[in-house]
Amino acid sequence: MTMKSVDLPHLRSVVLAGHTGAGKTTLAEQLLFRAGAVPRLGKVDDGTSHLDFEPEEQKRRESLSLAVATFEADGTRITLLDTPGYLDFSAEVVSGFHAGDGAILVMDAVGGVEAGLEQSVALARRTTTASCFFINKSDRENADPTRALDALRAAFGDKIAPLHLAIGKGESFSGYVDLVHRKAFQLQGGREVEVPIPAGMADEVARRRDQLLEAAAEADDEVLMKYLDGEEISDPELEACLRKGVKDSILAPVLVGSASTGIGLQALQDAIVRYLPSPADEGPVTAKDKAGKDVEIAPDPEGPLLVRVFKTSADPFVGRLTYLRVHSGTLRSQAHVWNANRDAEERIGQLLLLHGKEQEAIGELKAGEIGAIAKLTVTATGDTLSTKDKPLALPPVAFPNPTLTMAIDPQSKADLDKMGPALNRMLEEEPAARVERTDAGDQVLITMGEAHSAVIIERLKRKFGSAIVTRTPRVPYRETIRGKVQSHGRYKKQTGGHGMFGDVWIELEPNPGGGVAFAEKVVGGSVPKNFFPGVEKGIRETAAEGVVAGYPLSDFRATLYDGSFHAVDSNELSFKIAASMALKDGILQAKPVLLEPIMNVAIRVPDAYMGEVNRDLNGRRGRVMGMDQADGLQVINAQVPQSELFSYATELRSITGGRGTFTATLDHYEDVPAHVADKVIEAHRKEQEASAH
Repeated sequence: MTMKSVDLPHLRSVVLAGHTGAGKTTLAEQLLFRAGAVPRLGKVDDGTSHLDFEPEEQKRRESLSLAVATFEADGTRITLLDTPGYLDFSAEVVSGFHAGDGAILVMDAVGGVEAGLEQSVALARRTTTASCFFINKSDRENADPTRALDALRAAFGDKIAPLHLAIGKGESFSGYVDLVHRKAFQLQGGREVEVPIPAGMADEVARRRDQLLEAAAEADDEVLMKYLDGEEISDPELEACLRKGVKDSILAPVLVGSASTGIGLQALQDAIVRYLPSPADEGPVTAKDKAGKDVEIAPDPEGPLLVRVFKTSADPFVGRLTYLRVHSGTLRSQAHVWNANRDAEERIGQLLLLHGKEQEAIGELKAGEIGAIAKLTVTATGDTLSTKDKPLALPPVAFPNPTLTMAIDPQSKADLDKMGPALNRMLEEEPAARVERTDAGDQVLITMGEAHSAVIIERLKRKFGSAIVTRTPRVPYRETIRGKVQSHGRYKKQTGGHGMFGDVWIELEPNPGGGVAFAEKVVGGSVPKNFFPGVEKGIRETAAEGVVAGYPLSDFRATLYDGSFHAVDSNELSFKIAASMALKDGILQAKPVLLEPIMNVAIRVPDAYMGEVNRDLNGRRGRVMGMDQADGLQVINAQVPQSELFSYATELRSITGGRGTFTATLDHYEDVPAHVADKVIEAHRKEQEASAH
C-alpha cells in the first residue's frame, strides 16, 4: 500500500507508552491491521508481530526497542511509536516522546498503576505531550476497568477524565458507554454496535459524566462558569473543551477496551484523530542558529529544513538505519543536508516510511512526518539535520543515566579483535549505555539494568559476531602508609666479568594527598648523583604495582639518605633493584593500609520506600548525609563504598518496584575496614601463587 501525501492538520504522531505487559504492541498491531496497513494481524505471542521483529524480542515476547509504523485512517496519516514498557529500555521511550506529538498511555485493567506507567506520565509532563489513557485487557480474568480508572485518578488527580464507562468487567466485559454522547456500544457478532445504555447504569453514567465535565470545563472559562452555575453543557461544547483540554495538557481522557477482542479500538482511533494534536497544533520548536541564538521554527513544509534524529539502529547487513522526524521544510531523497552537531555534510539516500519491519520507499518527507534513512555516515541519535546555508540545532535529548556496571572480557582470543569495533557499532543504537576503562584497568559496560545488559550481549554476538563474558569489576583500591620507617635494600650479584651492586637506605613517611614524592639527602657521596634516577625509578615503578595487595601505592614520601657503591659493579639498574627491595621491605613495616573509593550517591525514591532503602544502605556500609525533595520524590544523599554499588541498580529497582534511581560520583578515598582488607590481600596472595606455578 502506498501512502499519499497529506497536509499538516491530517498528520498525527502518537507514542504508545506504559508498563511492560500492558498490551501496547498488540494494540498497535490491531490498529495497523484494521487500517489495512499490514496484510495479516501480527501477534506478539507467536512471534509474528510486525513491530517486535528483532530475534531477542520474539524470544522474550516483549518489545525491547522503539518501533515505528504508519497507517492511514479517515484521511489522516497516523504514525505510531510503539515503545518498550520494561524499565531497562526507557531510553527508547524518551526517543519516542521526542518524536511524537501525542501519547496513548496504556494500562492493564488487571494491575494497578505500575512503574512503567508512572515513568511515561512523568515523561509526558516533562515534554508537555498531550495524552490519553487506554485501559486495555478489560476482558481478562480479574480485570476491572472501572477500578483501574479510579486508580489513575488516585495517582494522577482529577485531570484524569473518564471518556468511557466499561460495561461489565473481566470475562463479562462486553462494551462501554461513551460519556460525551451518552451512547453505549457492545460487541455483537465480532462488530461493535450501538445499544441502549444498560439498565441500572444510569446513576453511574451521570456520576462519571460529571467527573468528565468537571475536568473538561477547566479548558474554557465560559463553559466553566456554566458548569459551576449548574447549566446544561451541550455535546459540541464538551467536544470543543476536550479537544482544547487535551492539546493544552489540561486533562487526559480515559478510554477502555480490549485490543485482543477489538472493543474500543474504533473509539481509540477516533480519539487520536479528534483530540491528539497535529504538528500544526503543536506550533513552533525552538532551535539554535549559527550564532547560538534561539530561533522559533514553525512546522511548515516550505520553511527552513529542520530534522531531528531520534533513534539509530545498527545492522551488519543493511548498515545504519536512522529514524528521523521532520520539524520544518521538506527532506528529499538524494539531497545533501548539514549536521550542525558534527559540522559535517551528509548525503541522503533513499527515504523510507516504516510499517514496523516493512519499509516503503518514499520520495520526500515533509514537516510533521516521520521516516527513516539508511547508511548515513556521521549522524547519531539526538543530532539535528538542516542546510549548510541555514544551520540549525535542536536542544539535545536528555537520555537516562545508566548505573549498572559490569566488567567485560572477550570470550576467546578470536573475540579480542572483534570486541572493540563491535562495541562501537552497538553503542550507536544504545544512547543509554556506555563503555569505559576504569582505574583498575577493566573495560566496563554500564547499562540500565540486567535485561539491558543481556540484550546488548545477545545482539553483539548475533549482529557483530563478538562473544563477551561479564564479571564484577575490580575495585580501584589504593595502598598507602600511616607510619614512618627507615629501610635498607642491598642488591649484589656476581657473574663472570662485571657484577651488579647497589646499596641504599631510604626513609618512608606519609604524604597525604601528595602522590608519590622522591627526595635525596645523601651526605658525602655515599651514592653518586648519576644513580639517583635509578633509585627514583625503582621506587615509582614498584609503587605503581603495589606492595600489599597489588594496588597502586600512593601518598608517601621516599627520601634516599645513605648507601654505598662499587666503583666497577654499580650501575643504574642495580640501584633501581636495591631501591625496589628497600621499598617493599619498608612498606610492610610502615603501617600499610588499603584505601577504597567512596562515592557520593543521590538516590531518588518515592516516600513509601524510604525506610527500606535506608536499611539497605546500612547493609552496604553507607552513611546517609542528608535528605532533599525534588519532583515529588525523596532524595537521599549518602556516601557509599564503590565496591557496594556495582549491582545496586538491580537491587534498588527490586526494593522500589522499579521506581528508584540513583547517581554516583567519586568523592574521596578512605581506609578499608580490616575484615574487608584481609580478604582483598588474601585474594592477591592466592593470585600471585597461582601465577607463580
